[in-house]
Amino acid sequence: MEGSIKVETENLLEKLKFNDSGLIVAVAQDYITNDVLMVAYMNKESIEITLKEKRVCYFSRSRNCLWRKGDTSGHVQYLKGFAYDCDADAILLKVEQLGNACHTGTYSCFSNNVFEEDIIDKSIIKKIYSTIEDRRDNPKEGSYTNYLLDKGLDKILKKVGEETSEVIIGAKNKDKEELIYEMCDLTYHCLVLMVSEGLTVEDLKKELSKRYK
Repeated sequence: MEGSIKVETENLLEKLKFNDSGLIVAVAQDYITNDVLMVAYMNKESIEITLKEKRVCYFSRSRNCLWRKGDTSGHVQYLKGFAYDCDADAILLKVEQLGNACHTGTYSCFSNNVFEEDIIDKSIIKKIYSTIEDRRDNPKEGSYTNYLLDKGLDKILKKVGEETSEVIIGAKNKDKEELIYEMCDLTYHCLVLMVSEGLTVEDLKKELSKRYK
């Protein structure tokens, strides 16, 4: 098995077009939200390491050495997908990002928006989940989320049950606005339950992916 992987990697490296410095552009993208996280460079060795370990390793031009993302910060990127473009001179890495991708402390290096259409944020569920996690780790006085987490599992389950009933009532009433409102309430309380019990959005995505065939 290891031998076949090595052969496949060698074939890949022959197809890719590296610049005069032996580097190729690599774009990292959140494998769940599709948010573009960062742009860096890789060489042949860093690609081999990344594919073998399933943990992203870049090549630092400023330090002139291999750079395993997260070695010092803990903000590791786990490889979930690897593709290259039609010209074979750029790589797309689908990653699971732990913590923030940017050295400035933001999740994505592309946080300086110049223009963006008014579209639904596909990552809103993950953002709400992250906010709940932050409340757990950094309690805020007067926070309803902290109130639920402090009260514990029984209180959270009670709220999930109540909101489920409200969703049923909204559906029976044939009231679209009410149903949307109550489903959002239920979603929030389910996310609180997930954080409380150590489940992640990725856990749900994996299970749903198994079912969707």
